[in-house]
Amino acid sequence: MDLESFLATARRLLAVPSTADRPDDLRRALDLVIDFVLESGASGKSGSSGTGGSGGTGGAGLTVERFESNGKPSALVYPGPRRPHFRIILNAHLDVVPAPAHQFRPRLDGTRLHARGAQDMKVSALVQAQVFRELAGGLPYPIALQLVTDEEVGGRDGTLHQLEQGVSGDFVVIGEQSGLRVVTDSKGMVTANLRATGRSAHSAYQWLGDNALLKLQRSLDNVLARYPVATEEAWRTTVTVARIETPNQARNQVPALAEAWLDIRFPAGDPDLDGRTAEEIAAHLVTFCEPGVIPVVEHVDPPHHADRNRPEVRGLQRAARNQGYHDGFLRKHGAADGRFYYQRGIDAVIFGIGGDGQHGPDEYADTTTIVPYYRALSEFLRNPGQG
Repeated sequence: MDLESFLATARRLLAVPSTADRPDDLRRALDLVIDFVLESGASGKSGSSGTGGSGGTGGAGLTVERFESNGKPSALVYPGPRRPHFRIILNAHLDVVPAPAHQFRPRLDGTRLHARGAQDMKVSALVQAQVFRELAGGLPYPIALQLVTDEEVGGRDGTLHQLEQGVSGDFVVIGEQSGLRVVTDSKGMVTANLRATGRSAHSAYQWLGDNALLKLQRSLDNVLARYPVATEEAWRTTVTVARIETPNQARNQVPALAEAWLDIRFPAGDPDLDGRTAEEIAAHLVTFCEPGVIPVVEHVDPPHHADRNRPEVRGLQRAARNQGYHDGFLRKHGAADGRFYYQRGIDAVIFGIGGDGQHGPDEYADTTTIVPYYRALSEFLRNPGQG
């Protein structure tokens, strides 16, 4: 691996502000990685589609099958003219969360490559693309590179959409950051809103009104008393209040409506959330709410788990160990697209580069982990069943 050349391409990719509200940049990031995969042979571009996929043969006999759902493009790249059932799928997302403009100007500080998306997860995605480009055509089993652009906003228009269009496999490696450790478990996720209704009045005559914001605040206090804000790492359920809003526009008016966004993460075994339907979780949340506050559960995704005794999991551990890295397991507090595979009985793990600061002002990729990750992933794909 020519690290200097790789980093030059990585900088180009990191400079693309591929956030959910910039569809042209989502496509630009996707096309950049596809072109990177195909550049070893004659270039070939596939067409686009509204809900399904369409394919075109690219460099080195690769097919690029493109998908689109709700304006979010994705692609599946694989050897040969027709999509098979894959033994291994390499999954990567190319979208990032918003950041100030300066974070889309990548800078190298020693061994730290700073940029939005450096750790989460454009650098790992590009390594996956390079390994796939070099090995896919010569492997004795079907393999695919799955590139999506909506993981940061739920993954339903990328990975889930492709699965609903018939993409299938036996084992999935998601390139989210892990410092070359294998992640077999991650938390489930609930997105919910608390909606408060009160009665408007002039703020000088409070007794004539019913303040929806205050009712919402007391309800949130009840929720956070049950699920305190974590001040250190803990494998337990957490609730983040992500937004509080009211349509009230006047300082001298008692708010009649208010709403709060909740992001809930829960481990397997939580008796109130694990295995529960949206209706059952809403019934649980209502126990914390004041009269006039109603919970609305939008999405429920289960915790993710992969069999730690699978030959492929042992193979990844062995490959990391051969690069001098710890071969233990990690658990992820955040959800990833692996949950969509888990729901279909397909084992998926996270295995990626190192770094720190994801979604923050100082996000960076640890460049010393890039070559070992490349080598470990290459070794694994050549011998995926060895432990």
